[in-house]
Amino acid sequence: MIVSLDAHCNGGSYIARDSTKSDLISSGCLMIVPTLRNLGIDDYDAIIQLWQQAGLHSMRPEGRDSRDAFAAQLAAGQKTIGLEERGRLIGTVVITHDTRKGWINRLAVHPEYRRKGYAAQLLAAAEKELRAMRIRVFAVLIEADNKTSQQFFSREGYKTHDIIYMTKRESAAV
Repeated sequence: MIVSLDAHCNGGSYIARDSTKSDLISSGCLMIVPTLRNLGIDDYDAIIQLWQQAGLHSMRPEGRDSRDAFAAQLAAGQKTIGLEERGRLIGTVVITHDTRKGWINRLAVHPEYRRKGYAAQLLAAAEKELRAMRIRVFAVLIEADNKTSQQFFSREGYKTHDIIYMTKRESAAV
């Protein structure tokens, strides 16, 4: 059973609810299935735009999220996975690791595409990449007021730990 799926039938577009893929195919509908791909520096502008649309508050486009910083992070091994529908970037997840623990960062889905399972799809892709690197511990930092993300990661099997997170920054931009 499919909870929701974008489908195009007889010139119209709708979200099919409580339908199976075979129901849609047999009725002559074209299913739109977003695709995953690794993103690079050429995708930078689309990534920043998506993060802004998704409401990521911790973004620092003049500092740690600048084009130059992003290019350096990619060169150092950071991976960014994108989810696209018809060439439009609708979701991202950034993966980093310290050789023992994998970090899930910047999991973002465009507001128009939420509640369709895309965040879970991106998370699964990130975890698969980390497993391929022989990393078995996955971690995420979530802002205390972001209850939606806390609930999502809890549903996905992540556990909350009582940890105090401290940083020292050279400037507010980093």
